Amino acid sequence: MSDEIKNVEMYRHSMAHVLAKALTELYPEVKLTIGPAIDYGFYYDIDLEHSISSEEYEAIEKKMSEIICSNLDFSKVEVSKEKALEMFANNPYKTELINELPEGEVISIYYLGDDWYDLCRGPHVENTKYLRSFAFEINKINGAYWRGNEKNKMLQRVYCYGFMDKKELKEYKRQQEEAIKRDHNKLGRELELFTTVDYIGQGLPILLPKGARIVQLLQRFVEDEEQKRGWLLTKTPFMAKSDLYKISGHWDHYKDGMFVLGDEEKDKEVFALRPMTCPFQYQAYLNRARSYKDLPLRYNETSTLFRNEASGEMHGLIRVRQFTISEGHLMCTPEQLEAEFKGCLELAIYMLKTLGLFEDASYRFSQWDENNREKYIGTKEQWDEAQGTMKRILDDLEVPYEIGIGEAAFYGPKLDIQIKNVWGKEDTLITIQIDQLLAEKFGMEYVDSDGKKKRPYIIHRTSIGCYERTLAYLIEKYAGAFPTWLAPTQVKVLTISEVHSDYAKSVAEQLQLRGVRVELDDRNETISKKIKEATNEKIPYVLIVGDKECAEGTVSVRVRGKGDTGAMPVDEFVDRIVDDVVTKRLNI
Repeated sequence: MSDEIKNVEMYRHSMAHVLAKALTELYPEVKLTIGPAIDYGFYYDIDLEHSISSEEYEAIEKKMSEIICSNLDFSKVEVSKEKALEMFANNPYKTELINELPEGEVISIYYLGDDWYDLCRGPHVENTKYLRSFAFEINKINGAYWRGNEKNKMLQRVYCYGFMDKKELKEYKRQQEEAIKRDHNKLGRELELFTTVDYIGQGLPILLPKGARIVQLLQRFVEDEEQKRGWLLTKTPFMAKSDLYKISGHWDHYKDGMFVLGDEEKDKEVFALRPMTCPFQYQAYLNRARSYKDLPLRYNETSTLFRNEASGEMHGLIRVRQFTISEGHLMCTPEQLEAEFKGCLELAIYMLKTLGLFEDASYRFSQWDENNREKYIGTKEQWDEAQGTMKRILDDLEVPYEIGIGEAAFYGPKLDIQIKNVWGKEDTLITIQIDQLLAEKFGMEYVDSDGKKKRPYIIHRTSIGCYERTLAYLIEKYAGAFPTWLAPTQVKVLTISEVHSDYAKSVAEQLQLRGVRVELDDRNETISKKIKEATNEKIPYVLIVGDKECAEGTVSVRVRGKGDTGAMPVDEFVDRIVDDVVTKRLNI
């Protein structure tokens, strides 16, 4: 971490204490909980019966400024656990945190001025005078469960922007305004790509015709590309008996994340909806005896999966409870592992580049946590071998990764390809995992060239990840103005008046015959209104036909983002847009 980042965090952390002191002065009955620095500022969670409204923000900010201008010292004192419990006897949240600390531990308290203090490790600036040029502003107040547990009390979380100067704050707010415009949760609904319904449930979006069309295009593209690269398509059940998940280890290590159908104590057979496809695809491998000559064996599937995400984790199309994924499992010999891993990564990078997401991606080498072994299967030696193999492969391929301790799957390490949404929240889009443990659990073997039976290595991978999540990132990346090959409607033909309808229909038919997705708008409306509506729909090409176009066999072409680009023969335009689609051009 750079000194500059550390410095910003220290300022933000100090400002969180200023906020907390201001809140205690304005609302004496408030109970403070925790208040950390965050990427764009800081927040403090408070227990207060009175709901703070936006009309009160100015008073809080004014009080914070008064505290800053009072030139108060931040001073640290260290006390015993017993003394700390005495100091925070009237605050159940602080006492809960203190009671969790080991006996005999020295606890640090930070004073702000002479009489206000908070439980804190620090560090802080020496005096509030150093905060005078720091730019801050209350952003919003949301509800937040104590310690993120929905069984606990709902608190108020006071969020504040916090930057080293006003220029940085202004630039960040500008970026936020742009994020609002691109937020897939808002834009995807406005463009009628998807919707959600309360009585269907959280994390269960409905793709509307336009959104479903984009996902269909992506699925066809992915399956065709995978087939070119030697992947074999399977189709497996959406559910299975608990017996399958007990063999794979999901029942012991992932059951809380699954939708279980039935009661283990009452029912003879208990089923669960599948959270991943691997134990199902292994059955295709086990369908007959395998030789080293059969390997590598690559199975892919467009898989609908079900995961019981916590209600607070759901977000639009990015985190859902039912989703469809481009999943694949590859069985190979140890000698084939590096080349096959490289092939999986090349496929993923090809997908990212084709979609225009490559420059937005980062890489994380997700490893096990040796100190939390109950989360994983296998021995330390097996994990050391798998992670060592993966590290060598990633280093050989010169993949620029960060390490994520404790982020591995329960059966093996993985490379996670990460993307951030417009709000800066990072999620995994594509994953490639090395697994040498589940083959043993399922009795997967092959006869090697020496006649001996051996276990295959398994690579779990996605090529484009979750289609719903990919659609969300594409909405945000292009602000709904998709590349022509992905646009639900690629061309809209507009008539100036009703007498041009027949010619407009013939233009639309020529486009349809070449596979172009086209709509005809020959309503009795003004051409300006039709153009405005087509522009709002973010359609790549708008064709206008009137007397001149009918007479000359042309169309007047309007290009998204460029406006009127002049007249063009119909055949020439058709060739142009077909080339856009075939080459999967990102820009018009």
